[in-house]
Parts: sequence; C-alpha cells; structure tokens
Amino acid sequence: MRTPPAPRTTASTPHATTAPPPRAPAPAPAPSTRTEAPGTAGRPAAREGTRGRPGWRLRFAVLCLIWGFSFLLIKVGTDGFAPLYVTLGRLLFGTLVLLAVLAVKRERLPRGVRTWGHLAVAAFLLNAFPFSLFAYAELHISSTLAGICNATTPLWGMLLSLVALSEDRPTRRRIAGLGLGFVGVLTVLGAWQGFSGQDPAGTVMALTASLSYAVGWIYVRRTLAHTSHSHLSMAGGQLLLGTAQLGLVTPFFAAAPDSLPVLPLLSVLALGALGTGLAFLLQYGLVAEVGPTTATLVTYFIPVIATAAGVLLLGEALTWNTPVGAVIVLAGAALTQRGPRRASAARRPHGPPRQP
Repeated sequence: MRTPPAPRTTASTPHATTAPPPRAPAPAPAPSTRTEAPGTAGRPAAREGTRGRPGWRLRFAVLCLIWGFSFLLIKVGTDGFAPLYVTLGRLLFGTLVLLAVLAVKRERLPRGVRTWGHLAVAAFLLNAFPFSLFAYAELHISSTLAGICNATTPLWGMLLSLVALSEDRPTRRRIAGLGLGFVGVLTVLGAWQGFSGQDPAGTVMALTASLSYAVGWIYVRRTLAHTSHSHLSMAGGQLLLGTAQLGLVTPFFAAAPDSLPVLPLLSVLALGALGTGLAFLLQYGLVAEVGPTTATLVTYFIPVIATAAGVLLLGEALTWNTPVGAVIVLAGAALTQRGPRRASAARRPHGPPRQP
C-alpha cells in the first residue's frame, strides 16, 4: 500500500506510505543525533517535558485515522481512475501541501546533485513504487487485507537489516518475532485452506509494496542519515521527485480518465492532501515532541483502523482468521522492534516517515 520515505531529516516519509510505515516507512524515522528537530537541539529534557501535554495524543489519534483510512481511499479512488492515476494524484496533492508549508516557513528544497540523486531513489522505493503497487493490489484484494500486508514492513525491515546493517544483530527475541510474523501472514491468508478466497497476485503486490518500504528505509539510512537539511525540506524534495517519476511514466501505461467522478476524485484528493501531505506534518511534529519510539507506534494501529473501515464502510467480508492473523503479525513486528541497543536510535534515517 506503504513510500516512500518523513523533526530535521526519506523520503517517509511514503508506506510513503503505508506503510505503514511505514518509515517507514518503516521502517519508521527517528532524528539523528547530529540533526535534531528545529528548536530541540541540545535540549534532551525538553522532549520528556512535553509528554504530559494532551495535544500530541490528539494528533497521534488523527494520524492513526488518516493512515488507517488510506486503504479505503485507495479502494474508492481505483473505482474511478486507473491505479497509476490514483498514485499520481496522491503524490501531486501531497507535494503541493508540503511545498506550501515550505513556502510559509521560508525553507528551501535540498541542494546538491548527490542529495537529489539519493532522494530520487528514495522517492521510487518509498513512494512511487509501493503506492502504485498498493493501488494495483486493491483491484484484486480488499482494503482490509492491504492494510494488514502494510503491517509486515517491520518484519521485512528486520530481515533485511540483519544483512544490510551491521549494528542490527539477530537476537532470539527478534528471530522469534520474525517467525511469529510469518505465521501471522499465513493465518491471514488461510494457508490451511490452500489460500482459498485470496487473490495471489494482489496479495503478492501488497507484500512487495511493504518490502519496498523496508528496502527504501535501509537505503535512506545508509545514504541520507546525516544530511543537514530539515525533514520537511527532504520530504518535499522526495515527493516532488516521486510526482515527476509518475508524471513521466503514467501516460504511457494508463489511459487518461475521460471523466472525473466526484467520489473517487475526492478520495484521491484526501489521500494526497491528508494521507500524504498533512500526515507527514503530523508525524514530523510528533517525532519532535514525544520522540520516535512513541510516534512510530502508529504502525500498529493502521491495520486495525483499515480493517474497521473496510468492514463498516465498504462492506468487506471478515472471517475469523483475518483479525487473528493481524494480531499475530503485529505481535511479531513488535518483537522485532525491541532493538539491541538504545544507541541504535541515533543511527536511524534523517527523512520523512514511511506512509501506507
């Protein structure tokens, strides 16, 4: 579903994109020790002092709702437009929101050919590619299943990080979490029934989108972790590049819409402006105020909200194995995120959160 890639900062930024972290997308972002959020550098106690304020909890709940409903919005959007146009619209409206905020804050987009080159790769892995895959997947599978597949991103990230990042050492707890998450995926898909009732192509696309988020965050962590640009600047540049990538490709692979049905159009607008633009700004503030550990807990609420939205508003069928499997997936993902050392947080990427 899943992007990418999301405080001073990739893309997030999206899982985005689903994500869903989506970090990320995630896979979820955390500020580097060298690049604190604006106004927080050198004041570690200030973050702890903000935890008691009620405002961040409300913003956290809003962020959970926005990203949880993203899969419903994708489903409705693909009822009226080709999947690539849904993704292009999502990136375009999200980019416009971030560029507007950049203009208000009088911040500039990143500079340097090398930085833009890395952002182009991040935009593909965290935004253009996974967003498109989730849109295509929801032509074949329910928004509920897409939301649950998005929750496998931490599992992919843990598996890949064992090879790609030397500081992430395998532990019994993390290996157990990976195995538990795999069991949860098989439970969701009803493996004992031969995966009957599930479209294999759509499921593979959704799982591949989640894998793309994980690959994207590892790439960002390796290439952009210590950039001097702000999270907002990096995310704006990343989404701008993702929009350009889809803008070049979409006309060759999808027919332009001959009409603009109201409900799908509003869904794409909300998916971009809220689910990609506003959601990043909310996550940006949460990471700065309460820290990355609390802020990235949104990952575990996304499939719950996606399931409720799909069942209640779209009338999607729900069998016992779907919620049970989702709980097992989330439990496995939680185990893999109980990292080896507190210091590892200091090495996480400087970029936007992963989006669903």
